[in-house]
Amino acid sequence: MKLADIYKQFQADIEYIEEELEETLNARHPVLREASTGLLKAGGKRIRPVLVLLAGKYGGYDLDRLKHIAVSLELIHMGSLVHDDVIDNAPLRRGHVTVKSRWDNRVAMYTGDYIFGQAIETTKAFSEQRVHLIISDVMYQICRGEVEQIRDQYNWEQNFRTYLRRIKRKTALLIAVSCELGAIAAGAEKEVQKRMYYFAYYLGMSYQIMDDILDFVGTEEQLGKPAGGDLRQGNVTLPALYAMERDATFKEEIAQTLTKENAATVNMQPILEKVAVSGGIEHAQAISDRYLQKAHDMLDQLPNHEVKTHFKQIAAYIGRRKY
Repeated sequence: MKLADIYKQFQADIEYIEEELEETLNARHPVLREASTGLLKAGGKRIRPVLVLLAGKYGGYDLDRLKHIAVSLELIHMGSLVHDDVIDNAPLRRGHVTVKSRWDNRVAMYTGDYIFGQAIETTKAFSEQRVHLIISDVMYQICRGEVEQIRDQYNWEQNFRTYLRRIKRKTALLIAVSCELGAIAAGAEKEVQKRMYYFAYYLGMSYQIMDDILDFVGTEEQLGKPAGGDLRQGNVTLPALYAMERDATFKEEIAQTLTKENAATVNMQPILEKVAVSGGIEHAQAISDRYLQKAHDMLDQLPNHEVKTHFKQIAAYIGRRKY
């Protein structure tokens, strides 16, 4: 199933959120405007805004209230991507030239900061302190994840716990609060808010693990960038971590082959093939499936509502997505 099919029922509301995003990023400075809106126009799955809207169905659904949460969280996500591309020295994002490649690292960092600033500005519509505490904490956690990613680049002595902590901070928490804040903004019951958070947290962990799998098995056309980019950039993800734990020789080979100085020129195909035959892809898929099952279990604890079908469809898409 394609996301477009899942989103069809909410098409008008999603288009409205898209318009709000574009208006929010319409900076006076021409470079900031072009850099920030360029990423927006490059597209994206808009998973976070859609989760906000769906969670809002468990309370008093008010698009003019929910839009502030949906826009803010998508902007936080976008700002973190611009920063990530600087950290990873990435030339492409979704098949388009990154901000840091088109301009430079300084413009990219300013752009990311501007987008973060707009995300905070968007939430001023809420008087509830809890909303602001949740958003400030998730931004703090994302930044910690970015710092950890910088610290651990080309560090091949990582472990499973380190990996899980990093993807929690970099991906899962923002997805988790998308559902939580959508429920809060709609005035849903406290127990629903809590269960929404954990459903989306497990969903987010599965989502990132699938992202890491696709980096090994996806095509450049699907990914919008060459396969193996994570390892080339010195980021250890679950499939490679499993392969290195199974074979110390392979771990040594990677440590000698992939260094910050020569990573750009390394032929990644033999490394990708070794990860594949190690069982690392299947192992990562199994871990992703476990998180997805936890998400389904949490959904089962939520009150019956037609929106549960859409949550299940999104979970099914994430579990078997190809891009």
